[in-house]
Amino acid sequence: MPILIRPAVYSDIPYLYEICLKTGDSGKDASALFNDPCLLGQYYAAPYLFYDPSLCFIAENDLTPEGYIIATADTEAFNTWMEKEWLPPLRRRYPQPYPQERLKSPEEAHSISRIHSSHLPVADPWQAAYPAHLHIDLLPSLQGKGSGRALMETLFKKLEEIHCPGIQLGVSGTNIGAIGFYKKLGFSILEEKTWGLQMGKAI
Repeated sequence: MPILIRPAVYSDIPYLYEICLKTGDSGKDASALFNDPCLLGQYYAAPYLFYDPSLCFIAENDLTPEGYIIATADTEAFNTWMEKEWLPPLRRRYPQPYPQERLKSPEEAHSISRIHSSHLPVADPWQAAYPAHLHIDLLPSLQGKGSGRALMETLFKKLEEIHCPGIQLGVSGTNIGAIGFYKKLGFSILEEKTWGLQMGKAI
């Protein structure tokens, strides 16, 4: 059965959590790093579907979601919504200080700290030219089969329809394969960070 690219729906949420976790260690499976298998998806996946489902798409293989691309066309507005609506319940769900015995790794502790950090908009120098941002994750079963490009092109078309001028993303400096993939799709480096690269593409 061919791989299907389709709009994401709310019933895809469990798959978003699973895919996010299984690609959460710079593209590798992060399951061994987290006691809470939903933690990464609570921050990096689910909010995008609730904020603007029109910019979220699924790659389905044999009737099973095995990849996704999720985005927002306005990063500043999304961050404001995160701070006001999405993060307060998560901060109660994952309080600080969090019990050390419930933390499986420094990565899990860092993810909880990220939930508690401020998400009020910051005026990055490239924000006006690249107001959108995205996350894309594929399970190994879909990698190297054109699904990533198909998801990207589906999102680019949608952003073009709504006249969004550009999109940005962050990628770990250790994820060499992803960096090369983004460059092939027309992304360039906006800024080098301690953790990796901020990259952008005009639409």
